[in-house]
Amino acid sequence: MAAISRVQLLHHPSSVFSRFPHSPSSSFAFSLCRRKFSSSAPLLCSLSSSSSSSSTNASIVGDLLDYLNESWTQFHATAEAKRQLIAAGFHLLNENDEWDLKPGGRYFFTRNMSCLVAFAIGEKYIVGNGFHVIAAHTDSPCLKLKPKSASSKSNYLMLNVQTYGGGLWHTWFDRDLSVAGRVIVRANDGSFLHKLVKVKRPLLRVPTLAIHLNRTVNTDGFKPNLETHLVPLLATKPEEEAAEPKEKSSLSSKAVHHPLLMQILSDELCCDVDDIVNIELNICDTQPSCLGGANNEFIFSGRLDNLASSYCALRALVDSCGSPGDLSSEHAIRMVALFDNEEVGSDSFQGAGAPTMFQAMRRIVGSLANSYGGGSAFDRAIRQSFLVSADMAHGVHPNFMDKHEEHHRPEMRKGLVIKHNANQRYATSGVTAFLFKEVGKIHNLPTQDFVVRNDMGCGSTIGPILASGVGIRTVDCGIAQLSMHSVREVCGKDDIDIAYKHFKAFYQIFSSIDRKLIVD
Repeated sequence: MAAISRVQLLHHPSSVFSRFPHSPSSSFAFSLCRRKFSSSAPLLCSLSSSSSSSSTNASIVGDLLDYLNESWTQFHATAEAKRQLIAAGFHLLNENDEWDLKPGGRYFFTRNMSCLVAFAIGEKYIVGNGFHVIAAHTDSPCLKLKPKSASSKSNYLMLNVQTYGGGLWHTWFDRDLSVAGRVIVRANDGSFLHKLVKVKRPLLRVPTLAIHLNRTVNTDGFKPNLETHLVPLLATKPEEEAAEPKEKSSLSSKAVHHPLLMQILSDELCCDVDDIVNIELNICDTQPSCLGGANNEFIFSGRLDNLASSYCALRALVDSCGSPGDLSSEHAIRMVALFDNEEVGSDSFQGAGAPTMFQAMRRIVGSLANSYGGGSAFDRAIRQSFLVSADMAHGVHPNFMDKHEEHHRPEMRKGLVIKHNANQRYATSGVTAFLFKEVGKIHNLPTQDFVVRNDMGCGSTIGPILASGVGIRTVDCGIAQLSMHSVREVCGKDDIDIAYKHFKAFYQIFSSIDRKLIVD
């Protein structure tokens, strides 16, 4: 951990972060396959202590920062997870193919390049044994380009955007923004390619109105109209275009997207503008994720909700089965499921509302059953399964302590938060909370409890959706954070390592704990 305290974010945003050499003996294979970045781009915080997963004091914080900085969109988050799984020896499956699975094998597949399911099969797996799953989501509230984004006002080129999810939209004003997402490109042979794009330099800005023109903003509050005021500036209109007659300029205004934006995308993708046939882009903050606070005890970043949970889960799965013998005594199947569209209800092809995970479970059981004729194998497997729904939690705000129920005020750096709600907005029960806390207790990992005030509404997550899908035991938990759904969020550095260790322990010892408690 001493290495972490030495990491300092340099003042200029394009400066290189301190980087320490990785140990070549690391059991975490993909830390040796770190992506290379140009010196002109904001690099990431990497810590020497994070490369040695065999050490009980190893930290994954540096690798989380790398993941956050790489994962500007749900597409990039999934692609980076895919890269790391392949580097760690997981086998890529295709949902369209037949699966030939073996005990001891490690596999994964993606859907829509924004949803991912990875799993490792215990070598002592018997048909009908359960799944131990950690589920999270890859999406975050953001602005997205409208299908027709080109707009022009007062000789400014602007981009029309949609609001995605329940964001704190006032935090998006006066930020250095850019675009990232996916593009469909026509290849030379007439086929179409799916490519990811990220413009790292500040490209856009949503300026606030000067206080001189809005004298009451500090007393009446900042209340922007999300349709007319939340429109990013791209550039000033070229002089030759501004001088054109209205009749002629109206023709160019019919462009779906600004030619200038399309040229920037084509330069990033090294293709012709005419070869770009469709785009799906998010507006993203360009400020890098970093450590902060007087003692570097915080993580300042966008998209902590919920990429922090996603990475801790992914890393825990990989590290729990990365060494020979890790699966030798495992009777269950260890799984991670990362879904898209949680911020808008999960009802999509790539969201938790789709049967993606349960279809995969059924296929896994069927593939491993071979000639076994028990038709109830999948049903029995679900009854023996356990799901950890991991989503960020509301840490108590020191300036708004009254927003929390006085006996349930989660704090940063004090462990995972178990979420409870009597009205089933969270799927935690007394049984599932006990089992998950017992995992932490055995490894001396702290946990906290959260209940929303009775006079306030309660949010929800994918836990109840998945729990009710086929009847799987579920606990909802998360890492305490502040500024949830802001363009820039904050959580405790220590909680990342606690969550990782808790998730890893869940994979390693849950079977032995579960056998000791009989409810039905």
